[in-house]
Amino acid sequence: MWLLDKMLRLLVRDGRLIVTDHDGKVYEYGNSDEVGEGEQFHVRLTNKRAARHIAKDPRMGAGEAYMWGWLVVEPPHDIREFVLFIMSRDNKQDGGKLKQKGVLRRSFSKATAWFDQMNSRNRSSKNAVHHYGLTRQFYELFLDEDRQYSMAYYRDPANSLERAQLDKKALVAAKLRLGPDMRLLDIGCGWGGLGLYYHRHFGCEVLGVSLAPDQVAFANERAAEAGVADKVKFQLIDYRDIEGSFDRISSVGMLEHVGARRYDEYFAKTNSLLADDGVMLTHTIGRKGPPRPSDKWSRKYIFPGHYLPSLSQLHGALERTRWEASDTETLRYHYAYTLAEWYRRTTLHRAAIVDLYDEQLFRMWQFYLVGVEQSFLNGGLVNFQIQSVKRRDAVPMTRDYISTEAARLSALDEAPEWHLERKAAE
Repeated sequence: MWLLDKMLRLLVRDGRLIVTDHDGKVYEYGNSDEVGEGEQFHVRLTNKRAARHIAKDPRMGAGEAYMWGWLVVEPPHDIREFVLFIMSRDNKQDGGKLKQKGVLRRSFSKATAWFDQMNSRNRSSKNAVHHYGLTRQFYELFLDEDRQYSMAYYRDPANSLERAQLDKKALVAAKLRLGPDMRLLDIGCGWGGLGLYYHRHFGCEVLGVSLAPDQVAFANERAAEAGVADKVKFQLIDYRDIEGSFDRISSVGMLEHVGARRYDEYFAKTNSLLADDGVMLTHTIGRKGPPRPSDKWSRKYIFPGHYLPSLSQLHGALERTRWEASDTETLRYHYAYTLAEWYRRTTLHRAAIVDLYDEQLFRMWQFYLVGVEQSFLNGGLVNFQIQSVKRRDAVPMTRDYISTEAARLSALDEAPEWHLERKAAE
């Protein structure tokens, strides 16, 4: 416990943290004079190896300790409140006292992250199934009714998740400059909601592609149920194997799985698929600073093979593959709001998730959601939306058309009630 004790004394100088080790010994941190009882965090370590496991690699170790039940956050607080408390202090301490130190460790982390990005066709397929192969019922428990599994767009922080996801789709569609009879490719189509949205509002012929079998199956079921299976189709295929020409291409929440080593390949392929007067919209989580490896806890347990790009990496790849970035927008806090709501719904359905899987997966998912949320609140994560063209006259000279069209589209759809709350009450 001595190493973790030393780290926490450096880290927690304001607020109040009380840690009870596995042997019952109590350690106290922070200033007890300035906080009320409800603002004190009580954490219990249940295994004699927990303190050392956390101290030797804090972010990896804390995630695993929580997953395994070695770290327990006592009521009235939970793991989300505890992580936000700790990480807000970590980011005040001149870059973070809990960040890894040492040349060898940093070098090893970079090397393993680089190896993880060797996303061949076979490996990309396995990585997709690892995450998106969880049951349909699981995702239904915390996503909106359309199963949008990417950042929602909060025009007002008080909006519901359903409203914010509708506004996200409206914003993406507005930047694509859609029109009737266009042929559109949606790379990383998820459960089909965005493709169906394009057709519903514009009559587009849509091909959505994914490497997750259940996503593709469910998306095709939705298209058939809506009576548009002849116009909106979903295929289990790697984007590198797509042939043909498309008027528009969208990629929402997929680039994170490509890997920095393959950005040139990705943008060269999409360039070859787009018509000369076409428009592409790329939406991805990214870093506000220079390139760095993604955290290894997420790479191991949540998104194997994933990488979060810096803007310089994306623009460099676009330049090298003969694209022109016609509009680039950085979206900051929207995903934090999205993740907080996903966490709330996940926690509300704890019993159902444990019944589907087990307690460990439930805690893993909680830690994943709050870990990413805190990175958008206190860390270096943002979302990028990059509109790219092959010809600069493919879009208007000013970007006024984006907000005008997004507002028009948003007004067409009324956000549904969240049906899961009704289910929980039944």
